[in-house]
Amino acid sequence: MSNLLSYKNYNGTVEYSKEDNCLFGKVVGIKSLLSYEGDSVEELERDFQNVIDAYLDDCRNRKVKPEQPYKGTFNVRISPELHRNIAVYAIEHGKTLNAAVEEAIGNMVGAP
Repeated sequence: MSNLLSYKNYNGTVEYSKEDNCLFGKVVGIKSLLSYEGDSVEELERDFQNVIDAYLDDCRNRKVKPEQPYKGTFNVRISPELHRNIAVYAIEHGKTLNAAVEEAIGNMVGAP
């Protein structure tokens, strides 16, 4: 079960403010700050989708490329021993280091 909203390849958090008695969240994975809120899950989801649509419309109107979350590349710092182990695994299995890391991550999160 996930506490993230998803729409048009964008993801957003779901949080609760006891003080304001409302749900709220922000889009994750991009630098732009896009936030939304609602008094119910349905309102929160609707506002989340409206924020994404408004962001995409604004980018289109300004003729700028919208930020794309999760481009497929990222840097990870690991111990030299783990780096060596995954590199050896990749060589032994006829894979690139990237392919071996992608396989390991896929196995961890249950993705193909």
